[in-house]
Amino acid sequence: MIITAIPAGFAAGLFGIGGGLVTVPILFYIFTKAGVDQAFIMHLSVGTSFGIIIPTSIVSVLTHHQHNAVDFKVVRGFGLSVVAGVVLGTVLASYLDTKPLILYFTIVVYALAFYLLFLKEKGDNLNIKIGIFARTIAGIISGFVSAPMGIGGAVMNVPILKYFGYPINKAIGSAAAIGFVIASCGAIGFLLSGQILEADVPLSIGFLNIPVFLIFFPITAFMARLGAKTSHRLDKKKLTKYFGIFLVLVGSRFLFEYIKL
Repeated sequence: MIITAIPAGFAAGLFGIGGGLVTVPILFYIFTKAGVDQAFIMHLSVGTSFGIIIPTSIVSVLTHHQHNAVDFKVVRGFGLSVVAGVVLGTVLASYLDTKPLILYFTIVVYALAFYLLFLKEKGDNLNIKIGIFARTIAGIISGFVSAPMGIGGAVMNVPILKYFGYPINKAIGSAAAIGFVIASCGAIGFLLSGQILEADVPLSIGFLNIPVFLIFFPITAFMARLGAKTSHRLDKKKLTKYFGIFLVLVGSRFLFEYIKL
């Protein structure tokens, strides 16, 4: 468990992700072995992942902010639409089958990965303006896709911000801040839904497992700071490509999960 928290935290800082892409499948395995009710294993994994992402993303954002790599204006602009997306994603996911949802997510991730891999890096755009309609749509999509998966949203938001002309470092830092909003809403939603459903899950509040949260977050938060610092030492073009490769790996993992179902 502790070993898993190390790469999750480092990736959170390096790429602006929350770490859920790494932690959710591991938590699913842990809770399965612990004998948690099969009906609630995925809910508990996602809810606990969101809880871990909150302190991890705070550390990541603060570190990126020290390098002037967080655009809080775009975070505020995405804010309400991201919240709406998280609510929609959480509600609708409960009515959708898991398999088509995973396939959709896999296709989106692969598309974003190849976009970044073949993207020609532009010069830093210091006068970036994103229209309210574009912000609203991007925020809703980001929150909707992220909520059922227990992830912070950088998988969607880094490519989106790159499309609008953000340099990769600022796209990652800003995506980490947006991820904090997603994780906070997601954690509250899963915490409350667990209580509403009266899920009998030991050592948990709603769908947030307290022991796992307490073990994971100090490690992921520490490693997120190291990852964020590392991202500012890397060449921008290489960092963009590394993120693209990372997304290919993410898409492949979800494709594997889809095939297994």
